[in-house]
Amino acid sequence: MIAGQQYNYSPLSPKDPYDGEWGGVIDAHQHFWEFNPVRDSWITNDMHVIQQDFMPIHLFPLLRHSGVNGTVLVQSDQSEKENEFQLSNADKFDFIRGVVGWVDLQARDVEERLEYYSRFEKMKGFRHVLQGEKDRALMLKPAFKHGISLLEKFDFTYDILIFPDQLKYALELVKELPDQPFVVDHLAKPYIKAKKIDDWKNDMQALAQQRNVYCKISGMVTEADWKQWKKEDLLPYIDVVVNAFGIKRIMFGSDWPVCLVASSYEQWINLLKKYFTSFSQEDKDAFFGNNATTFYKL
Repeated sequence: MIAGQQYNYSPLSPKDPYDGEWGGVIDAHQHFWEFNPVRDSWITNDMHVIQQDFMPIHLFPLLRHSGVNGTVLVQSDQSEKENEFQLSNADKFDFIRGVVGWVDLQARDVEERLEYYSRFEKMKGFRHVLQGEKDRALMLKPAFKHGISLLEKFDFTYDILIFPDQLKYALELVKELPDQPFVVDHLAKPYIKAKKIDDWKNDMQALAQQRNVYCKISGMVTEADWKQWKKEDLLPYIDVVVNAFGIKRIMFGSDWPVCLVASSYEQWINLLKKYFTSFSQEDKDAFFGNNATTFYKL
């Protein structure tokens, strides 16, 4: 499927059974939404291809075609209404193995909210859109850190969504909470289009030294030149993460449907399959599924 192309959706039963040929591939990062131009104002007009609804019935045929048999569904709106929406999707569709939601980590009642969400089997962790905060070091504020510190009590993970200028703050955060599982979304969004790598590389290597931190290889095409990127633009950044984190702390994510502004589901997963061609089967299984299963306890 090409960015901008209209979809032809195949019928889908919510409990459509898997066949044995799918394997154990897990997409550790995808989204759903019913498009609202006010709420979803981050989807600007130059991203018009994703200014529409994206729901489980739209993703399922792509998963089947690409041999993916489960996903982790990640929040895109910062509200508890979003949690209700995504947990409802997860309840209806078995291929959604886990949900990363949102809570106000700085709220006085955050522990009560976490206790509430611990009752939902598919709620696996939480995320805040730190990349969009004016306070670039918000994650180090006492109230925010307090909220993060409570996640371990309820066996929740935390997805770190940041830009490269926030990596030093992330390092301080994960050092202070060595028993909390963290995962960096989208390689911390390196400046691929500008071909800047050195500072990001140094900061990522420092972060990778913390054994409680994983990294998703996802969201790269949207940091490159949307219309003219090529795989050679991406490979140096993938190399850094693979070498720094090691095969046991990296995981595959599509960032669908956001990836459609610059690529397709099939193009992205095939690029990564080719990258890992020379790796052992054990290593391929780790990257494409087992690591996500371990991290999120799917």
